[in-house]
Amino acid sequence: MGHIKTRDGTEIYYKDWGSGRPVVFSHGWPLNADAWDDQMKAVADAGFRAIAHDRRGHGRSSQPWEGYDFDTFADDLNDLIDALGIWDVTLVAHSMGGGELARYIGRHGTSRVSKAVLLSAIPPLMMRTDANPEGVPAQAFEDIKKGILNERSQFWKDTSESFFSAGRQGSKATQGNRDAFWFMAMQESVKAGVDCVTAFAETDFTEDLRRFDVPTLIVHGDDDQIVPIDATARKSVEIIPDATLKVYEGGSHGMAMVPGYKERLNRDLLEFLRG
Repeated sequence: MGHIKTRDGTEIYYKDWGSGRPVVFSHGWPLNADAWDDQMKAVADAGFRAIAHDRRGHGRSSQPWEGYDFDTFADDLNDLIDALGIWDVTLVAHSMGGGELARYIGRHGTSRVSKAVLLSAIPPLMMRTDANPEGVPAQAFEDIKKGILNERSQFWKDTSESFFSAGRQGSKATQGNRDAFWFMAMQESVKAGVDCVTAFAETDFTEDLRRFDVPTLIVHGDDDQIVPIDATARKSVEIIPDATLKVYEGGSHGMAMVPGYKERLNRDLLEFLRG
């Protein structure tokens, strides 16, 4: 575990487990690298090198005032990969991390990348438009920003329910899942929280997805209450040339942390890594 400095002096925290072919994880909003612990242990136990970083403004990384846009996030990821000197990388990304992954390929290509995994990811576009009627209404994003600014601790506690579909009958989400979400969310700066909502709501990744030229696994739950599957995964699989979509029935947005779903994801991830 350590830190690297990006080209603008921002310190990015990362954890680095195991050895072997590298797998780099990008976390979702408003989390940090700890959200990937189950998957990191699974791949490190299986003989891979698991690396995950805290996005700027999140977790243990610096909290600069500027830079909460996907060009900057992608360049931070590139700085991390450069600093670690790794090649033949599989990139794995959740939620807004999927935008970071897509923009990384759009800006930096795939010379260091062998595979990609998009989990509950936001590309190609989250916001509802005339061309994207399956998206989320603009007012919903404004309400999120108001919630963060008004009383973020309670907002994160409330949001944990929809993040894990915890209110559904038969949900396997635990109180521990919800507490972990709250704890990680409270480590995100208010500025990052608000600016990231604007970024993941409005950024269109369609052209980035068209630049993918590596095998890509897309995993999405059909009960994702944060990132609608019809606006994202079902469209991404049609845009990315070599992509496979796996739909988890009843899967929530945060299913990588939920008992039952996380074990299934770990199996699918390892099968993809070894394939």
